[in-house]
Amino acid sequence: MLSKALCSDIIAKAMSTGADFAEVYQELTRGNVIRLIGGKIDAIDDTVISGVGVRAFLGTRTVYATTTDLSREGLLRCASAVADTIAQSNAQVSINLTERIFPNIHGIKRLPGDAPVNERIGILKEACFAAKEYDERIAQVQGNLISIDHSILVANSEELYTTDRHVRTRLAVSAIASNGSENQSGFYGPGRAMGLEMFETVNPAQTGIRAARQAIVNLGAVPCPAGVMPVAIDNGFGGVIFHEACGHSLEATSVAIGASQMCGKMGQKIANEKVTAIDDGTIPNAWGSINIDDEGHSSQKNVLIENGVLKSYMVDRLGSRRMGVPSTGSGRRQGYMYEPTSRMTNTYIANGPDKNEDIIASIEYGLYAASMGGGSVNPVNGAFNFAVNEGYIIRNGKICEPVRGASLIGTGSQIIQDIDMVGQNLELGQGMCGSSSGSVPTNVGQPLIRVSKITVGGAGK
Repeated sequence: MLSKALCSDIIAKAMSTGADFAEVYQELTRGNVIRLIGGKIDAIDDTVISGVGVRAFLGTRTVYATTTDLSREGLLRCASAVADTIAQSNAQVSINLTERIFPNIHGIKRLPGDAPVNERIGILKEACFAAKEYDERIAQVQGNLISIDHSILVANSEELYTTDRHVRTRLAVSAIASNGSENQSGFYGPGRAMGLEMFETVNPAQTGIRAARQAIVNLGAVPCPAGVMPVAIDNGFGGVIFHEACGHSLEATSVAIGASQMCGKMGQKIANEKVTAIDDGTIPNAWGSINIDDEGHSSQKNVLIENGVLKSYMVDRLGSRRMGVPSTGSGRRQGYMYEPTSRMTNTYIANGPDKNEDIIASIEYGLYAASMGGGSVNPVNGAFNFAVNEGYIIRNGKICEPVRGASLIGTGSQIIQDIDMVGQNLELGQGMCGSSSGSVPTNVGQPLIRVSKITVGGAGK
């Protein structure tokens, strides 16, 4: 990584025309993906990403430039481009960087890149073969074993110089079930901020079986009826609704410019009193966890909503300047090509007071969303539309026949008020979150919850 002396010179150059803050961000990322389709290895892809971003502030104005030329001359040219854009006044800047070492709470036992490729292929085959053998109607299985080794350096004009390393592993299996006339799919993709020791607790065969089981369930499902009804949303990836419909609206990226449904509501009751929502980047070895954010701040546990009351936003450095509040360690980016913005890490609704069996029993007629899929949301007004990957009708407090084609439609500000029962089986689900600063690993999560009423878009009457 770049030396302190060189980073000092880059920062001084970036600030030489009047900037009041400057930062150097370096990335070195090594990635590997092994892909298996139809029982055969389709590809083994290795990638290396290396580059530097230089950013300067003047008040709330920002200028950002990147380079892959890591020579002293190339880096100073990059800093000069930033300074030339600021072009406010001439300034003589002297920077004395102090190295800071942050605690590493995500110990890695076995780096995936150090393991023989045949061992990694064996893990992938175990998952995919288990999916294929689950049922004779499983027509095709695809699996990916993904490993990322991501090192960063952050240095800035507040005299910070620090480095960090993120190692992540993910196993993703997709299965297609067919009865000859139609196909249905299933998916499961656990991931951790771990090396191959992840598979000491994540069983590859069970990963494949979960994907295959979902495909078979959907193959036998009937079209979902549409209408407004109570919905029980299960744990784990069910938390994607809060992440998308509410979480993005609590990021300074939108709050600081008045483009969020949650603007100006700090200290107000915005959700049912049973709802406590947290963004916590400090969970050891969790998929979305970080030691530091991409601006050099310590990761934090941020209580966003406590017993229905809005307690905090997620704030990056630019958002801090705009809002006049401290950073919450939420500045994240995919890599050096992106300027950081406020982003989530591990975001979840905490366990509540209700028993899971009571939640299901309380619904006379409604939908049980056992597994959620992707969707879309407008952070300005919180309007969302999410697919249900696996759903069942509830009748008289009993989970009955599976249904397919269901979607949940509503607004974030309304759904968190209509969550009137919160269970006790909190689980996290893994995903990749896309925003203006690229795609970053995030966990979503919740226990089983009940939404008293929500519009269900269906495939039948």
